[in-house]
Parts: sequence; C-alpha cells; structure tokens
Amino acid sequence: MPRDWSRYWHSGDRPLEAMHAHFERHVYHRHSHESYSFGVTESGAQSFTCRGGAHTSASGMVMAFNPDDPHDGHAADGLGFTYRMVHIGPGLVRDVLSDRGGRPAGLPLFAEPVIDDPAAARHVDALHRALVGGAPALRRDELLAATVACLTRRATGWRPERPTAAEPTVAALARDVIHDTYLEDVTADDLAAATGRTRYAVYRAFRSAYGMAPSDYQRQLRLRAARRLIAAGEPLSDVAARTGFADQAHLTRWFTRYYGITPGGYRLARLRTG
Repeated sequence: MPRDWSRYWHSGDRPLEAMHAHFERHVYHRHSHESYSFGVTESGAQSFTCRGGAHTSASGMVMAFNPDDPHDGHAADGLGFTYRMVHIGPGLVRDVLSDRGGRPAGLPLFAEPVIDDPAAARHVDALHRALVGGAPALRRDELLAATVACLTRRATGWRPERPTAAEPTVAALARDVIHDTYLEDVTADDLAAATGRTRYAVYRAFRSAYGMAPSDYQRQLRLRAARRLIAAGEPLSDVAARTGFADQAHLTRWFTRYYGITPGGYRLARLRTG
C-alpha cells in the first residue's frame, strides 16, 4: 500500500505530485498519466511493459514515462520494491526548459523508460523528499528546475544556450527580497518578478555573487533567526514554527548541519555561559 501521497499545484493549473510506496503483491493495471512521470527505485526491482518492450527498474535506477505513455507494473520478485515517484505536468516541464534555455522550448520525448544514471536518481530523490518533507517553495522550485534539466539533458542531449554574464545588480535585488521576506514562502517566480529576469538568470546570478543558491541563503537567514529565538528562551517547537521550518525535527536537522550542535544543546550551552 502507498506510504504517502502528496499533491501540489504549481503555477496555476500545472500539476506537481509526489508518491512514496512499497508494493509486494500489487499489480498495476495498464494505464497512463497526463503528466511526465519520473520514479527512482529505492530497493528491490519493479518490472513493467512500456512501448512494446519489457523493462526492469532496479535499485538506484530511474523510470521515465512520457505523458500518455501506457505502462503496467509489478514486483520483479517476492521481496517487492520501494520507489519514489514524481508526476510533473507538461506545462511545468516546458516552463523550466524555456526558462533555462532563454527561449520557448518544446516538450522532450524520453526514448528509454529506464535510465541508469546515479545523478538523475539523486535529482529525482531530492525533489521528491522536498515535496513530501515540507521544504520551502524556493527550494522546491530550484530542485524542480534542476531535476527537469538533468533528466532532459541525460535522455535527449538537450543543452541550454550559453548564458550571458551574471549580473551583480540582479543578485543584489534578489538578496534584498530574500532579506525582506525570508520568513515567507517566497518563490522563484517572486524573485524573477522583482528583478525582471528569468528564474534561472536570477539563480545563476545569485550563485555567482554569493556562492550559494537563493534557497540556501533563505535557510541561513531562518537559522540565524532561530538561533536568536533559542538564545532568548523560546520553546523549540515555537521557534520552528516561527522561522519557517516544517516542525522541530526539521529545524533540528538543519541547525545541526549548520552549527554542529542541536538546538537543545545550543540552549544548554547558552544557559551555562549565562
């Protein structure tokens, strides 16, 4: 049975969905989706027929289905399989490729339904975890763009046009927006609108100027705010909610990565030092 299923609506009517499931005896009836469907097999192996052939996606492989691509599916053996699946509407895919390429783009066609590529698997896995794990909109936008670009490049040889030089003014404008709204769920579209550039142009300029993605910078500001609130004695669950983290565990995970100490440990250290 599915372990979790989440639905998001991104950019109006362009769907973005995520599913995490483990199956042993379930057999998918032959069906198709209106969206592109990209799945990474976590464990076990899934066998299916698609485009007139039989295929198997084992651990670490990516399944890639075009819109309206009929396929079925079942476990390759009695141990079953676990996988993460992301469904991305054609409109979103076109938006990402147009934004990255700097001109209107057509929709890609994935010739092979199984892609054996660790980088592609990491991208799909990271996007899925962000969607079901409560990541900020800015982070989801960045991972969506990176995943679509990676998969399209890997499967079709697509390359965006050579980018123009990054603009420091664009980066500074985006930085100001993030500083003013870091506790809000600002999106890549918001940064693009504020700077008058494409989402990818903003991302590229920001990385060039500040050495990190806009979402990483936003998270850093949230963690600094969380540290101030923790030092002031605020309850950790309240701190997480007030600084844009999904829950206390989410705050703890990132706080420890940045500062090498848990929020609780930081609080105790502050109390000892007065």
